[in-house]
Amino acid sequence: MQKALVYFALGTVVSFLINYFFLSSQNMGLDFYYAIAFGFAWGLAYYLDTPNISLPKKLGLSFVAMGVLVLIGTLIFSLELAIPSILKFSTVFVAYYLIASFRGSKSLRK
Repeated sequence: MQKALVYFALGTVVSFLINYFFLSSQNMGLDFYYAIAFGFAWGLAYYLDTPNISLPKKLGLSFVAMGVLVLIGTLIFSLELAIPSILKFSTVFVAYYLIASFRGSKSLRK
């Protein structure tokens, strides 16, 4: 669990710094929200990367997480601004498992 939190924190910080310095959006709150979505995806993917959790459960939990991101984003900003957060989330989530699939253990934990 601690490593998942480290992945979340590092993903959030790195994503925010990239957005802030290279993409220079006018809305720092929105940049932070997108960074949290990015970090949340890395942290959750790492946390779920265990053989004890079935693939359908991993898929279900990722959909629940995307729903929570959209709900929070819609409450804070608007639906149009919340949708890119799930695009970032799903891209990172798929990338994590794609990278893991190339390893013999099919996991990035081992």
